[in-house]
Amino acid sequence: MIRTEKQVVAVIGQGYVGLPLAVASAEAGFNVVGLDKSSDLVSRLNSGNSHIEDIADNRLMSLIGSGKYRSSSEFSDVTGAMVCIICVPTPLAKDGKPDLSFLEKAVVSIAPYLQDNALLINESTSYPGTLRDVIKPLVEKNRKGGAASIHFASAPERIDPKNQKWDLKSTPRLVSGLDREATDLAKSFYSTICSQVIELSSPEVAEMAKLLENTFRQVNIALVNQLVPFSRELGIDIREVIKAAGTKPYGFMEFYPGAGVGGHCIPIDPMYLLWKSRQLGIDLPFIENADRVNANMPAYVSKRLVELIKDDKSKNLLICGVSYKSGVADVRESPAHQVALELEKMGYKVLWSDPLVESFQGFEKYSNQGLCGAIIVTAQVGLDRQFIENLKVPVLDCTGVFSLATNAIQL
Repeated sequence: MIRTEKQVVAVIGQGYVGLPLAVASAEAGFNVVGLDKSSDLVSRLNSGNSHIEDIADNRLMSLIGSGKYRSSSEFSDVTGAMVCIICVPTPLAKDGKPDLSFLEKAVVSIAPYLQDNALLINESTSYPGTLRDVIKPLVEKNRKGGAASIHFASAPERIDPKNQKWDLKSTPRLVSGLDREATDLAKSFYSTICSQVIELSSPEVAEMAKLLENTFRQVNIALVNQLVPFSRELGIDIREVIKAAGTKPYGFMEFYPGAGVGGHCIPIDPMYLLWKSRQLGIDLPFIENADRVNANMPAYVSKRLVELIKDDKSKNLLICGVSYKSGVADVRESPAHQVALELEKMGYKVLWSDPLVESFQGFEKYSNQGLCGAIIVTAQVGLDRQFIENLKVPVLDCTGVFSLATNAIQL
């Protein structure tokens, strides 16, 4: 049984997944140390400055003041933690294959400090078998005494930043350990911070469920993206079609087209599933085709934008909204980057505007320079109809949010 009184929890990685988990654990009564390799981030966190939109500074400061939370870049601080949770990035390498380097380095770094009977949980997204075939062997190799006394469990993260309905507490949590005791310990821990904990038969099921969730989204977004040029040729508004189909009370879910897919889940997770399938010699053509369709959208919308331009004397094009989703400043895997690269290849200078983002891939920020056109990639908080109309150039709206703007043309 995991008890909160004086129990130490170590959360490895203090990003979009790790910091909310650390805060929730501290608020549940645990003494939490949030570990991160970035000393600058650690310093900011210990000063009460949150870099995550869902965690307010005063909320973090309250936990620091009570002694329930502190951040550190010293992995030796894992010593004494009965629960240790890995929340690090699992991106794709340049060749499109899974990059587990952050995960592997985290495990190697904490392994020497894991105490007997500690529960080691992986929340980082990866292919089925990662806990059993990667994490446990690394602990076995790098910990004095091996892995026999460590409990291993998988509980994939389900964080959706700025979601007002489904947060860490209200979203059901999937858990499974490598053995019965690990599963029970994981259930006990997550029951202190999540309203519903669902036990699965194996970590592999939990790992694959996470990949399926986002592959489902990838495939369905690709379906509607593929229908965009087809509907346009027929003179049909694809968004109206989707809303019409959405009136059916069963058997249909609404997915909308856009400039592509972005963030740390949809463009990446399906590739982990695809990589694993190729290791087994099994074809998954739906996933391959969906990835190709969505990857081609930045080129398609860039071409559409250029077709709208009537006066290209300035050669300046503006991208409005460069984060991967509305309400966040996160630009990881944002389709806006690929759109920018496509427009540059076509000979245009790319400017950008996003009220939440401080810098974007080295591109120049918009400050009332002359424009010949603009494209809305993300309907970012703070962008409004008046801003769009004041641009006084054709604007391709990939979001469907600015349909009332007189100069906006819908995707």
